[in-house]
Amino acid sequence: MFGPRSQTFGGGSAMAFHRAIALGDPPDEEALTANMVGIGMNFAGVGDPSAPIEETLVHASALGMDHHDLRVLAALTTWLGLHHTRVNADRLVRCVSDHPTHRVRTYWAAIAAWLAKDRRFARLKKREDGPPVDILPVGTAFQIGRRGEDARFAGSVLRVPAGTLRDRAADVLSPEALVGRHSGYRNRVLMGPTWRADVWTVLEEDPDISVAEAARRAGCSFATAWQVVQDFRLLAGASAMEQVGATSAP
Repeated sequence: MFGPRSQTFGGGSAMAFHRAIALGDPPDEEALTANMVGIGMNFAGVGDPSAPIEETLVHASALGMDHHDLRVLAALTTWLGLHHTRVNADRLVRCVSDHPTHRVRTYWAAIAAWLAKDRRFARLKKREDGPPVDILPVGTAFQIGRRGEDARFAGSVLRVPAGTLRDRAADVLSPEALVGRHSGYRNRVLMGPTWRADVWTVLEEDPDISVAEAARRAGCSFATAWQVVQDFRLLAGASAMEQVGATSAP
């Protein structure tokens, strides 16, 4: 179902640096499950606490929309309702734009309509022209006529019968639980859902990497990473001096 995961990066120097492609090839099924568990979806399996948030969200939406895994799509939608304020919207838009299928982009356009009060997602409403997309391969119109629409998607570009995607809080971790498990999520709580928070997370994992490497891993520009690296090392140096002073004090 899935191909090997890959990322394409630009050159390593500051002058030649190019931002990483936002969305690589999908991970295999086991890795995607680990990533979904890692960002707080309650599936069976061991989670990856370093899972990339936006890439995982988009790959999960492909599993739901293109491969008709409604269990995953239900958990994903519940996750977004609870955690969308911690999503790096710029990164998500890039990932969705990189995805090749119309059904996936339609899902995210519908999510943007549902979460319209979060104006950061407005760019996701852009999609190809055409009629609304049915979530089910067959029988969507019949089910909507019988049960009505899922209120989260009513009037959007995605037609979802009520009850098709269960919305159960127990299917995802709470913010309080996730902040203790995923360092990137925690840093977004501290700094906001920004590139700065993502670069900071990379540096916490590997403090001695170059600016270009930090930018590649975070998927941001060299200039953004450069400033964060300077701030990170400033604080690290100050902390080291405080420790030296504490040990040398009488």
